[in-house]
Amino acid sequence: MSRSLYKGPYINEKILKKVQGKKPEEAGTINVWDRASVISPEMVGFTFGVHNGKTHVAVFVVEEMVGHRLGEFSPTKKFIRHGGKMQKDLEIKKKESEVAAAKAAKASGDSKK
Repeated sequence: MSRSLYKGPYINEKILKKVQGKKPEEAGTINVWDRASVISPEMVGFTFGVHNGKTHVAVFVVEEMVGHRLGEFSPTKKFIRHGGKMQKDLEIKKKESEVAAAKAAKASGDSKK
């Protein structure tokens, strides 16, 4: 559910103080733990290190991000992959076919010389 309009967007005051009066080039990465803070137009051009629970993920703010929250650009879960043995077999076959194709291309390239 969105925040009511009369309250306005939630922007952390400390983040605005870190951004205010600075140029993006001289500020470097600004580490932030407040993932719920909304990106305002003053933040465009800055790089924020948004905490994902383990590390700070670098997020370069562009104009299209205004209105979104900082946490949207710093995923908290790492996708490994689906499947078990069957998926592994498919990956091995794919790798073998790529190697065979590379060898065939190399052989055809050598025969032309």
